[in-house]
Amino acid sequence: MSGETEALGHVYDVDGSEAAQNAYNDWAASYDADNVGKGYRIPWLAAAFFARHVPLGSGPILDAGCGTGLVGEALSILGYDNVVGADLSPKMLKLASALGVYERHYMHDLAEPLPETDDYFAAVACIGSLGPGHAPASCLAEFIRVTSPGGKVILNVRHDTYEKQGLKAVVESHKTSKQWMQVEASPVFRPFLLAEPNVTAQLQVYEVL
Repeated sequence: MSGETEALGHVYDVDGSEAAQNAYNDWAASYDADNVGKGYRIPWLAAAFFARHVPLGSGPILDAGCGTGLVGEALSILGYDNVVGADLSPKMLKLASALGVYERHYMHDLAEPLPETDDYFAAVACIGSLGPGHAPASCLAEFIRVTSPGGKVILNVRHDTYEKQGLKAVVESHKTSKQWMQVEASPVFRPFLLAEPNVTAQLQVYEVL
């Protein structure tokens, strides 16, 4: 896939949910050290965008594709509670649960419908799970379904593959059908300060209508 080294290719080039689960299970133990060591900054930038748009005490929050819990922990430090974590990899989830920042957590493939009722969450964060070989664009409809009207969906995309993945078209279709509206988009930036110079990202914030 364009832009990334072999270090990222082992997760971005996977084909299907089972392969993705295996790749992240294998990576779980060193995931934080590998990424933070490269200057990975999306979880903390995402938490800052979250804090800008979601008041404390708004209601339950879904951390979709929570991984090892980097985003959930950042939200907890900022004072958010009642955060629910969901991830495809049981080994990543085990590390996330050890942080003690999730009200509940469960294994879930974002290619499948979420086991949550309509309008349940005040906000959904999906950070690091929408790149190539990861969650399909169809999961965006589920994020809208489980978020209450006026609630926010905060996500990041790989800007260098955003259109090629078909993700942009689905995002725009939800705007056209007035299911959500975009309230903020960050400048395009490098998610890794110390590696992957050709990989670019963008944070986007949507309000569910």
